[in-house]
Amino acid sequence: MAKNFQQRIQFLSEHPESFIAFGRGIERETLRVNDDGKLSQTGHPSAYGSALTHTSITTDFAESLLEFITPVATSVDELFHYLNDIHHYAVVNLPSEQYLWPMSMPCYVATEDAVQLAQYGTSNIGKMKTAYRQGLKNRYGSMMQIISGVHYNFSLPAAFWDNWGELHGSSLTGQAAQSAGYMGLIRNYLRYGWVIPYLFGASPAICKSFLQGRETNFAFENTGKGTIYLPYATSLRLSDLGYTSSAQSHLNICYNSLDSYLSSVRNALHQKAPEFTKMGIEENGELIQLNDNVLQIENELYASIRAKRVQKDNETPSQALKARGIEYIEIRSLDVNPFCKLGITEEQVNFLDLFLTWCASVESPELSMEEYQACSDNFTDVVTRGRDPELTLSISGETKDVAGWGEWLNAQLAEMAILLDKKQNDRRYQNAMMHISPRFDHPEQTSSARILNRIKNSQGDNGSLGLNLAKEYKIQLQEQPYYIWSESDFAEQKQKSIEKQKMIEDADELNFADFLVDYFNNAKKA
Repeated sequence: MAKNFQQRIQFLSEHPESFIAFGRGIERETLRVNDDGKLSQTGHPSAYGSALTHTSITTDFAESLLEFITPVATSVDELFHYLNDIHHYAVVNLPSEQYLWPMSMPCYVATEDAVQLAQYGTSNIGKMKTAYRQGLKNRYGSMMQIISGVHYNFSLPAAFWDNWGELHGSSLTGQAAQSAGYMGLIRNYLRYGWVIPYLFGASPAICKSFLQGRETNFAFENTGKGTIYLPYATSLRLSDLGYTSSAQSHLNICYNSLDSYLSSVRNALHQKAPEFTKMGIEENGELIQLNDNVLQIENELYASIRAKRVQKDNETPSQALKARGIEYIEIRSLDVNPFCKLGITEEQVNFLDLFLTWCASVESPELSMEEYQACSDNFTDVVTRGRDPELTLSISGETKDVAGWGEWLNAQLAEMAILLDKKQNDRRYQNAMMHISPRFDHPEQTSSARILNRIKNSQGDNGSLGLNLAKEYKIQLQEQPYYIWSESDFAEQKQKSIEKQKMIEDADELNFADFLVDYFNNAKKA
């Protein structure tokens, strides 16, 4: 018989080992901007080593779009020490006239061509990474690709999975239980993950240059000299205007089991997209996209949450998952937090730990395509008008307004917080709930409302606000100490990354065209 919520809480309270040492990692994206608030046109700083192989500092879509990656940490303090150290090294080694952009939506960019694609050297894999980005530029435009976010990687301890079968009334054990449990977590995140942009979305306004003259159906309002906004929006980054793809809207990715997920991703990888076929593969002898499928490679699948497994060399994400199951999940729906120098706070991480543990612990029925579409509609509504008092959301056949769903969710998370705090012997989770939960009844306390009010009350622009914050945070980051690493540690990371890139380049035996054929033939084996 399935356990109700109180029975699950009781069971977990009898197994406190289930909450020892969550695994956590952060990937924070940020643009390099000049002191006039415009996108930097210089290449990836040499002080950072190789963007292809550096373990902590790389680039995403563009040369100017940095990505900072922490190691896995089992304590929140350790996680933020890593993140602080990376930021400190990065700003100390930035050119004096450059800053880290503290917002998700880009700074002022004059034209699409002002965005230089990320470069990864002369190796086949390096050329493929740049060619993939060329495809993204041609498919969606460069502006969409330089939107920044924060990705949160999270894993539950082995002891949780040892108890998962009894908690959920399943006979599965070992890796099978773990993979099934993570898929259940993902389904619940799809149902309730709208709370993340509602609470933490911080991109209700954008610089008008982002549109590059494109028409939009959004009824934008104006403020300052060049800022447009939606009055109730939480995260335009996650809207149809931002990091999405209409070509992917009918992929029907299935999250009911790992096998069904991998099968639907595999189908998506081989599904042709008429608009991309019309574009062609090459132009003047140069690749303009890797192929004309809906997804060039798996990384192009836009999702708010992903199942993950550390990949081996020459292994695709799906091959890693098929071979060894799910190891952790990646949350991709966090805006950069403009109110802090690192783009994310410890309080946000505490809430995420709590919320994700709840998602893994409560019942998670299979998702029909109809329910999946309803979840998607909820998410879309929240990112564009989440603070609208008239908004209602339908979940599992029940309809409530945001405050109503917040009251229901808060009651369950409050009990989970007590449980986790008892094991930690502190109040970090209860304190996070105390500060965050009032936002459901008071949308003016959400990050999106706060940033929009700050822009409008100053009668300024998000660009000027972003630049002022960037300059303020650069000073703070320069002045702070190292916590775990040192300057010599980063010097060593830099040198190792350069040497590793050269090894990869020297080891290439195939020409680039043959390498791509070999890569995609291998990918079909997933």
